[in-house]
Amino acid sequence: MLRESDRAPGLLLGEGVELPDSLELGGNVVVHAGTRLGEGVRLQDGAVLGKPLALGPHSNAPRDEPAPLEVGDGATICAGAVVLAGARIGPGAVVGDQAHVRERASVGAESAVGRGTQIDLEVTVGARVRVQTGCYIAGRSVVEDDVFVAPGVVTSNDRHATRHGTDYELEGALLRRASRIGAGAVLLPGIEVGEEGFVAAGAVVTRDVPARAVVMGVPARKVRDVGDEELWERFT
Repeated sequence: MLRESDRAPGLLLGEGVELPDSLELGGNVVVHAGTRLGEGVRLQDGAVLGKPLALGPHSNAPRDEPAPLEVGDGATICAGAVVLAGARIGPGAVVGDQAHVRERASVGAESAVGRGTQIDLEVTVGARVRVQTGCYIAGRSVVEDDVFVAPGVVTSNDRHATRHGTDYELEGALLRRASRIGAGAVLLPGIEVGEEGFVAAGAVVTRDVPARAVVMGVPARKVRDVGDEELWERFT
């Protein structure tokens, strides 16, 4: 049950939601029951927080009730973004306009999720990660700290495209610390990109990428190593 609040125009609040005095609110924001908001959080126009779980009739995703959404201090949920119950948004993180973060996903401190990007169920995004516009991070993927994901990247997690039994385990991507994924790249299920690995724009990655390897092409193949002058530590 949602109730109207006079704290901001069109604001709807669920049961048990407490709004810190430091909260910054746009218009027509919806905050569902139990959502926990830190100090200095910004909720822009039309954001929906703590949305209840809704699954298709043939979905194999867990159907138990997720925990309340948690939004850390100083985080920003931008205009039209939807963040489901059971997610966790870390301190200082930004969830961009019209982005979607599913249940049991987490976005780490100071990370940014670009406009229209989907962070699927049970995804873990580390700290200081940048996932740019229009990406799909498949369920059960892990994105470690300081990873860069360029616009239009697609990961996947189902080797059989649903033609499997209900006991099949989905295999998301594993993007190791400070790896980089170029624009429009496609990663097949279960792919690991090693620490400081670099996937070139438009590559289709069908096998694991070693640490510090640069791969490109369809299918992606190693062309060189990442030089010392390119390592993340030189830019921090």
